Amino acid sequence: MKKVIVIGSGFSSLSAASYLAGAGLEVSIFEKNDIPGGRARQLKKNGFTFDMGPSWYWMPDIFENFFQDFGKTTSDFYELERLDPGYQIYFKDKLLKIYADLDKLCDTFEDIEKGSGKKLNKFISKAKENYKIAIGKVVMRPGKSPLELVTPETAIRVGQFLKSVSDVIQKEFKDEALRAALEFPVLFLGAKPENTPSFYIFMNYADYGLGTWHPKGGMYEIVKAMVSIAESKGVKIHTSSSVSEIKISNDNMAEGVVLENGSYHKADFIVSGADYHHSESLLPLSYRQYSEEYWEKRTFAPSSLLFYVGFDKKLSNTFTHHNLFFDTDFKAHASDIYDKPNWPKEPLFYANFPSASDSSMAPEGKEAGFFLIPIAPGIEDTQELREKYFEKIIKRLEDFYGESLQENIEFKESFCVNDFVSEYNSYKGNAYGLANTLRQTAFLRPKLASKKVTNLFFTGQLTVPGPGVPPALISGKIVSELLLKQSA
Repeated sequence: MKKVIVIGSGFSSLSAASYLAGAGLEVSIFEKNDIPGGRARQLKKNGFTFDMGPSWYWMPDIFENFFQDFGKTTSDFYELERLDPGYQIYFKDKLLKIYADLDKLCDTFEDIEKGSGKKLNKFISKAKENYKIAIGKVVMRPGKSPLELVTPETAIRVGQFLKSVSDVIQKEFKDEALRAALEFPVLFLGAKPENTPSFYIFMNYADYGLGTWHPKGGMYEIVKAMVSIAESKGVKIHTSSSVSEIKISNDNMAEGVVLENGSYHKADFIVSGADYHHSESLLPLSYRQYSEEYWEKRTFAPSSLLFYVGFDKKLSNTFTHHNLFFDTDFKAHASDIYDKPNWPKEPLFYANFPSASDSSMAPEGKEAGFFLIPIAPGIEDTQELREKYFEKIIKRLEDFYGESLQENIEFKESFCVNDFVSEYNSYKGNAYGLANTLRQTAFLRPKLASKKVTNLFFTGQLTVPGPGVPPALISGKIVSELLLKQSA
């Protein structure tokens, strides 16, 4: 039986390991941290539960497809609830609720801008068509050739790859709040809307059409479910097992890994779901495909300053599960991320109160609060800066809440650029991987299979298809198919 070693245990690694083991290969996962899940770990403290990484459950069909490939469904492992509203957006002068019912959402748009209700319906219909093409025809391709993007459906939509998301939205909608709401979903792809091809409006269907969901107990329930699938297929998961070197044979083949404790583990194939840049740093210089200059020139998705806060009282009479605070200048903040990397003067931020809809996430009468400020990767990260920015967002939160909250904080923990580097070996402390810009789409992303080392593969958010949890599941499946084809 051929042996495969998978480095890391994030979503893409667990996905790849499960498919490979299901095909009859002997698979071992080596994870540097003490629990599986990669960035999707959980923090439990004083009865509070926080998802430390991903917190949005979009594209439920992709999760369902994964489990069905193994004869299971999501409901075999966790309970899903569709949130309504899916989330709400705070602007300076209004609150916009993104309702689960599209007709109700169209009415909300119409109330803000005359004629926009019908336009939204038409826009989401177009987004749905793109979603079907993207998921059915495009994202399952391995990114080897530009011809993978050429289908009868994409050929007649070539103009959508030349216009940006912003171009399309700003042509149809005039109200700045509606524009911001429609541009929000593509931020999950890691780039500014004006730099994201308009074909990616399919993310609006993922949002407004398929909805925002919550797995009871938090996103880590998905990790536990995938671990269950992997182990049922015979995958062995080794935690607290950091890989320090990938060994290459004299004939340029991957032959095993060395752990930090000095132990050597032989394999016929290696798949790394760790940060791509870090993974290549485990190789001798001559076997690396991409130079430091290459990585410096890439457009990375943001890093994040995260706070996990336990409040001693409920806040869900005002705030819902997901809350976006767009009450400052979006373009100025985006410029501080992508154009001239710097700490934003007045940041937009995201507040997640999972206990607003899931009582298991906090003690009775209390609230778990998870806060995120998107920032440029690689910028300075100090405790003083973290505190400064917490003060900024908590004051704005208090403004919308209508009373002080500082004295209701039981505890607060933070996570930022330095932690992304130390915990996940993340390049420049990025949180989401490579942005999906036109020049970093499909075949233009780092390759799934090494061009210099035979039987060495990569998976995850820096390769195909891109950032996000559903793409990570897909990435694991695609790389497993590539590997199995090569091993046949």
